[in-house]
Amino acid sequence: MKILVDTNVVLDLLLDRQPFSDPAARIFSLIEHSEAEAFLCATTVTTIDYLLTQSVSRAEAKTALLRLLELFEIAPVNRPVLEEALQSRMEDFEDAVLAHSANLVGATAVITRNTKDFRHSPVKALDPLEFLSVFGK
Repeated sequence: MKILVDTNVVLDLLLDRQPFSDPAARIFSLIEHSEAEAFLCATTVTTIDYLLTQSVSRAEAKTALLRLLELFEIAPVNRPVLEEALQSRMEDFEDAVLAHSANLVGATAVITRNTKDFRHSPVKALDPLEFLSVFGK
């Protein structure tokens, strides 16, 4: 299964945000064991850098980003993705960019804790626990 993992799920793990960090860790484990082909949206990487440096040192943030780049492919954000996001029925532009970036790479699901904002997404949104149930995890 090809998935795109939303920023909130990545931050749940990196910042150990309870009670969400356990499902996030289980998703990362699936990715590490190549049970899912996983992408991050290009904008997620910069957002994570910004937010991590509010909580950890620059060196720790850089290490975390390098590890993410080892685990995930990057879904691009280009002009067509931005134009589709602007024209979509999704109300949150950031989520629309993420959804259309996921669509560009052929993802079958966006893994997010914010599924309600993906109602009009071109790619199905699953919350972490729904996604894990697909794998019986």
